[in-house]
Amino acid sequence: MGLSYPYKNFYEMAVANAASNPKKKVVFIDDEKVSNKELLEKIDSFARFLELCGLKEDEKVALILPNSLDFLIAVFAIGKLGGIVVPVNNMLKRDEITYILNDCEAKILITASDFAKETQNISATTKVEITIWIDKVPSQDNNNLFYLEKEHSASHVNNAVGVSRDLDDLAVIFYTSGTTGHPKGAMLSYRNIFSNLVGVMKIFDIRQKDRFILYLPMFHAFTFSVMMLLPVFADASIVIIRKLLPFSNIIKQTLLKRVTIFLGVPDIYNALIRAKLPWYFLWFNSIRVFISGASALSEETLNRYTKVFKRAKMLEGYGLSECSPAVCVNSITAQRIYSVGRAIPGYEVKIVDHEMVEVPYGEVGEIIVYGDCVMQGYLNNPQATDETISNGWLKTGDLGKMDEDGFVYIVDRIKDIIISKGINIYPRQIEEELMKLSYVKLCAVVSKPDTNNGEIPVAFIELVEDIDKIHITQAKVKSDLKHTLANFKIPKTVHFVDDLPKTATGKVLKRVLKERIRQGEI
Repeated sequence: MGLSYPYKNFYEMAVANAASNPKKKVVFIDDEKVSNKELLEKIDSFARFLELCGLKEDEKVALILPNSLDFLIAVFAIGKLGGIVVPVNNMLKRDEITYILNDCEAKILITASDFAKETQNISATTKVEITIWIDKVPSQDNNNLFYLEKEHSASHVNNAVGVSRDLDDLAVIFYTSGTTGHPKGAMLSYRNIFSNLVGVMKIFDIRQKDRFILYLPMFHAFTFSVMMLLPVFADASIVIIRKLLPFSNIIKQTLLKRVTIFLGVPDIYNALIRAKLPWYFLWFNSIRVFISGASALSEETLNRYTKVFKRAKMLEGYGLSECSPAVCVNSITAQRIYSVGRAIPGYEVKIVDHEMVEVPYGEVGEIIVYGDCVMQGYLNNPQATDETISNGWLKTGDLGKMDEDGFVYIVDRIKDIIISKGINIYPRQIEEELMKLSYVKLCAVVSKPDTNNGEIPVAFIELVEDIDKIHITQAKVKSDLKHTLANFKIPKTVHFVDDLPKTATGKVLKRVLKERIRQGEI
């Protein structure tokens, strides 16, 4: 059964909310509160400014911004004019940014002075014609413009003429962190993203009175769809946090702004549950749902959340940028431990072998996805698109299994499998056992080439703070794992590191670790 959509584009959501609930405060950031009516006025004002900058339908606008109200406004204003949003990881360096801007042929870049080192004079090496600065301009000229809302507010200028965008029009391009080579631009239509919002809203029973906290980077597909667009879709509210640190501020804002929906990643949840949370936070918080994505939660973390937050549900989900991004999620009424849940309504998920033939329940294979969430393809890369999408089914590159009730269990990434003497070793299983050790804060297991075995598992461990590290040795880790893992699965070497390389959402970058091994650094 096909999904039905109440809107054709993002801008229609803002218009509908302003009409039905104009005075409702829907965005909270620092001490500022913004109503639906005010939000629409800000969007219209910025859209007019973009129109004066020459933005045309189907042109790309890149965003290299911090978490901010400006980010939210820009997304809707670009959409109003029929432009295409390209959120860019604001942690990237100049060469990486240049590649993305050239690949998508962005004409306009919206950025902030925090990123001036990497974005200033970017026009020299890209097709960017205008850079719009939301705070202060490093050098004011025809290529660099400062947007000051007061000078361009809707009351002072004519409103921009909106362009009617339909469900199958391109809305956003997310660049996926390439495991090899350059990142690829996953093209998502309005239908793609709305299919996620419709499905997730049902599963989590999202209500108008809900308040989402948004502190993970807004350029990430997970945050962009579920924490930024979903509240607008539901006419709920968003509490925007500018920076992840200090983490105590997130806890404070969660309490003061009465947050009900808290989305995070395992790294955050591990830190939160290990923090000494004040009794009044545990007593007075309003959280009813914790949503976890990006990578697996350990059994210990899940158990501790169940004990500490008795009124809230911790629900794990699974997704990827190419699927807009959520694919599966546990629901409030149906949840299984270690599972990422069932397919979101309207989507199909199968587990298949290398010939795309479905495997029996309980057997491991590649996860493939079908439905309105599947991206239109990779920008300028038909070969990669054809390798990833087959007859409408998207090959995720993730290994998993499914039980008879349709619950999906992630086993590992296909490319992360370690094949030792012809036997498959799944790093994720080893990582789960490592995370049960009281002294392990975070870990990653990767393959290392070996002349005798083909490949061997190697572990990298971040230790818990304030622990006597003298007694935590490689021998102790191996000894502790012997109780739960077969000998051939125990890492041959264990490296203790201060910080593992991570993505913006806290997922460990295994490719960086593998590269260090390959280059002989480790």
